[in-house]
Amino acid sequence: MKIIVVSDSHGRDDLLYDLQLQYPQADAFLHCGDLENDMESFPGYLVVQGNNDYYYDIPAQRILPFGQHRILLIHSHQFSYRKREEQMVTCAKKYGCDIVCYGHTHVANFTTVQGVALLNPGSLKYSRDGRNPSYAILTLEEKKVDAEFVFLEPPKSKHRFFF
Repeated sequence: MKIIVVSDSHGRDDLLYDLQLQYPQADAFLHCGDLENDMESFPGYLVVQGNNDYYYDIPAQRILPFGQHRILLIHSHQFSYRKREEQMVTCAKKYGCDIVCYGHTHVANFTTVQGVALLNPGSLKYSRDGRNPSYAILTLEEKKVDAEFVFLEPPKSKHRFFF
């Protein structure tokens, strides 16, 4: 099973539509928050509310069953900075989830903590760790969870400065 996971698009709606065209065979499209738009504008995406989505009626989290796996989809701004991973693992276990897809940090990361896979696809708009904007392809098999990051070219500036 292949799932496209994005986060923190902050209005880059064109990329969301492009990904649906690029991956017509994907089993699902997940958005981890900070869409900054109404989720009804993006049929086919399962979306959660980010800290910049306060004008829209979007759920704060979702529990999503995929085969043998259960995904907690959440933005992660609800958790403290220093204990974010630990708190996400506790929350995932509370809901019987073995995967957490989250955003907010704008840093692509995939790790496993206490048997829970934690996936942050990075940001479609801008990264906070010096890498290019990104999204993830989550691959689920019966007993295996894997993720691959796709790093995009940064948007070209419309302004040119000459010295």
